[in-house]
Amino acid sequence: MTTRSPITTHVLDLALGRPAAGIAVTLARAAGEEWQSLATGETDTDGRASQLLAPGTLAPGTYRLRFMLTDYFARTQRTSFYPHVDIVFVVAAGATSEHYHVPLLLSPFGYSTYRGS
Repeated sequence: MTTRSPITTHVLDLALGRPAAGIAVTLARAAGEEWQSLATGETDTDGRASQLLAPGTLAPGTYRLRFMLTDYFARTQRTSFYPHVDIVFVVAAGATSEHYHVPLLLSPFGYSTYRGS
């Protein structure tokens, strides 16, 4: 049995070429038309949020990672086009034993994401 969170993330600031520390992250799961908040956290000095969900608690469904960016860009004395970024993804039935690592590559005027390992 795994002891790590089934959903993790990592934020890298491409414009500065380093991890993005201190970004507030919220994990939520769709419940009909609403979102049920499951966890909140903050990226560490390596840009990682790795304890968002207890091992063994992942259920099928649609999930959202929300990254709050306004304070981060203010701390780094930059403006940003995006006050927050939402990454929405699906955990399929039968895939709840998998690990979902969802990195965010960030700059003030653009971002990218992918399913990592």
